[in-house]
Amino acid sequence: MAILTEPIGSIPRPAVLIETVSAFQAGKVSRDVLEDAYADALRDTIQRFEQTGSPIITDGEQTKSSFATYPLSGLKNLASDGVTIPFADGHTRQLPRLNAGPFRYGEHVASYTKAARALSQLPIKQAVISASAMSLLYPSSEIPGYSREAFLADLMDEAEADIRGALDAGAVSVQIDFTEGRLSLKLDPSGNLLRSFVALNNKVLDRFTAEERQRIGVHVCPGGDRDSTHSADVDYAGLLPDLFQMNVGRFYLQMASEPDRRRSLRTVGELLQHHHTVFIGVIDPIDPAIETAVEVRDRVLEAASFLPIAQLGTTDDCGFAPFADDTSTARDVAFRKIRARVEGTELAARELGV
Repeated sequence: MAILTEPIGSIPRPAVLIETVSAFQAGKVSRDVLEDAYADALRDTIQRFEQTGSPIITDGEQTKSSFATYPLSGLKNLASDGVTIPFADGHTRQLPRLNAGPFRYGEHVASYTKAARALSQLPIKQAVISASAMSLLYPSSEIPGYSREAFLADLMDEAEADIRGALDAGAVSVQIDFTEGRLSLKLDPSGNLLRSFVALNNKVLDRFTAEERQRIGVHVCPGGDRDSTHSADVDYAGLLPDLFQMNVGRFYLQMASEPDRRRSLRTVGELLQHHHTVFIGVIDPIDPAIETAVEVRDRVLEAASFLPIAQLGTTDDCGFAPFADDTSTARDVAFRKIRARVEGTELAARELGV
């Protein structure tokens, strides 16, 4: 396959794992039982990913609490009343609030990368949460004895360690999840919040070499969760110019569900630089209909009419279950959609003669 294709990340967990996690939280099963359930889910996920034909796979984020909160596992200096994120269907997600310093990650993704690599010979992609998302943990009023500046210094160290750990553990690429990018324009239409997010993430990225940054990418989407989104009504035109200031080599862009793909693709083509690879979303995880390979092919051909083929890749619009309790998409459906992405990308590559 001459056109690159990579998954975004999360896969719906098996029902038995969801039940076991709930039972563990209720004190009904032991930690050993929980760890066995995690191991079974990871092994099944890797096997099913391989069966899709995907040339690059992920661990499906089977053992993360969520794509955003895994660094907070085990931390004691958090309160529950942090930033609330509303979704279009009325449900919300709430982040914790930091109430004391210093800030350290409870978990880094290197352990996930190593576990996945032990189960497959295929290249492993690793998703990490952005420094800008973690910056939302700090409250609006200063924490006594721990300034925001001190927090950000600690945060950047931790975010760097997270990315570097994944690369050192053998991840072929690292994807920074930046779903708050589009949301920031809803919270602050002036774009100042978005630009501050980009600047913070770039301070972390500046710690890597140009060669390393070619293996690091950023993912944006309207924040899919439980078949709803938090910022689909925010126009891509307000996001893309600032997004492409991120000092990365790869961009993973939701596009299948975009109402005016051609306009957005045209903008991407204007912003694209020679060292960029753009992975266009050709699968909509929220749509219950399973895309056909032909539908995917047509979306790739559409993107190829705006972007250089040598810099074009395909991906999914978003993760299929970014939060561990999201059961809105069936596990079988997710893998069938991934297979359609792989097969459709192959069809497009043949038609384009690459």
